Amino acid sequence: MANVRAGLIQMALKADTGDSPAAIRDKMNEAHLPLIDEAGAKGVQVLCMQEVFNQPYFCPSQDAKWYAAAEKVPDGPTVRLMQVYAKKHSMVIVVPIYEEDITGVYYNTAAVIDADGKYLGKYRKSHIPQVAGFYEKFFFKPGNSGWPMFQTAYCKLGVYICYDRHFPEGWRALALSGAEYIVNPSATVAGLSQYLWKLEQPASAVANGCYIGAINRVGTEAPWDIGKFYGSSYVVNPRGEFLVEASEDKDELVVADMDMDLVREVRNLWQFFRDRRPEAYGPLTDI
Repeated sequence: MANVRAGLIQMALKADTGDSPAAIRDKMNEAHLPLIDEAGAKGVQVLCMQEVFNQPYFCPSQDAKWYAAAEKVPDGPTVRLMQVYAKKHSMVIVVPIYEEDITGVYYNTAAVIDADGKYLGKYRKSHIPQVAGFYEKFFFKPGNSGWPMFQTAYCKLGVYICYDRHFPEGWRALALSGAEYIVNPSATVAGLSQYLWKLEQPASAVANGCYIGAINRVGTEAPWDIGKFYGSSYVVNPRGEFLVEASEDKDELVVADMDMDLVREVRNLWQFFRDRRPEAYGPLTDI
């Protein structure tokens, strides 16, 4: 198998949260385009942005204004725009946005676009937190997409979103479905999560013999100011080793080359999939 070049974009908010969601969307989309072009120039083959990449992380509020930020997938303006750029650069793009299914039903979603610009499908965030500062159940319905693996032009790709990363079941489901590279677009602030940020995802990469790309936004977002989004986006290999890591405080594209033969090598070495005991796990779902 060939190497696959992965790219991750982290970015601070480029608009005032007092603006309309449509205006914020347009400013954030526009701000990402130079970095997408840079990724194309650097030969990135699989690119991912942060969670709900073209809006603020509005979940510290419980303001129905933000329902207007939701877009149709794949027929909304952002996915259509990213299809153009995917085709332009022959690049797979994972597009994490706020999705409107029908009026009143909204999901935290990532659309996957193949290198020819074709829409392959979407993953809807499965695990939705509801704690102080993170009132996500006000905005997002728990996902119903299961754990899709996307056969892209360059690799077998999986998507997990932010809070999902604390739940090992989805990582395993994606890996068992064949995913070799899993991206986790996130919005997470300094505090207890910063220690876990560099612990959980490398451990999940080891447990599942896959590459993981973790993306986090940067900066603070008024008026909520729940803390500093600390960036530190990175790619780890199936041994849990860091291939690249972004800064904590600036807009950045990071690029890593993934040797996809290592996935097979590590899975054959550790044989975690062979030694699973699914017939013994049934009671876990009863708790």
